[in-house]
Amino acid sequence: MDRYVVFGNPVGHSKSPLIHQMFAEQTGEQLDYSAQLAPLEDFIGFAREFFQQGRGANVTVPFKEDAYRLADTLTARAERAGAVNTLSKLADGSLLGDNTDGAGLVRDLTVNAGLDLKGKRILLLGAGGAVRGALEPLLAERPASLIIANRTVEKAEMLAELFDDLGPVSASGFDWLCEPVDVIINATSASLSDDVPPIAGSLIEPGKTFCYDMMYAKEPTAFCRWATEHGAAVAMDGLGMLVEQAAEAFFLWRGVRPDSAPVLAELRRQLAQ
Repeated sequence: MDRYVVFGNPVGHSKSPLIHQMFAEQTGEQLDYSAQLAPLEDFIGFAREFFQQGRGANVTVPFKEDAYRLADTLTARAERAGAVNTLSKLADGSLLGDNTDGAGLVRDLTVNAGLDLKGKRILLLGAGGAVRGALEPLLAERPASLIIANRTVEKAEMLAELFDDLGPVSASGFDWLCEPVDVIINATSASLSDDVPPIAGSLIEPGKTFCYDMMYAKEPTAFCRWATEHGAAVAMDGLGMLVEQAAEAFFLWRGVRPDSAPVLAELRRQLAQ
């Protein structure tokens, strides 16, 4: 049976084995998927050993840049992102690195939430790996503008420069902005500490602005609560992004795109318990 894993450290909390098990059952694909705790000091050696027999791997923190270096070839989006979250062993034994995070985000926004990003003013909070992975797929949707806001403005400026050939992207500090935007995406980890990036409430146009947090939790995240308090039309967490990036990886490995809706509904049910 074809073997797949998710590599991480820590990795015990990962929903990936459950998600891929549900995808396999739904599509009739025969595969074995498990979570593996990779050592911080030798991820590449550990992964190479797995791929002597294994067919594919998802890669979570803190190994996405290591996986980028491990891959023999990269997809265009992984190259742009500078990080790999999906590895596939090709017929010749070489490893292909891809990044499905941004595609998962855009699919959650456009398919699950029914949001048309074309012509929208998008504000992206943060300038880490999550933002870097999201920029190309977001700009491909042809927004009117995309602002990267970050505490350290230089990081945001560097990303804006890297991606400015793909669309209207610019950089900002958190406190430079006050005019309303159409979409705010929180790609910082602030919600993990029940915090919100220091941005103005005036960025939300009541009843119109769509707010999205890449983090998720049993209860609404701090960012989603902040968005609701300021009158956002929608305040949505990132559980769907998790499922959609996994569906994209499953499609790359098996050539079959699973239906993510029932899997997302089941995860949401389990999370609420």
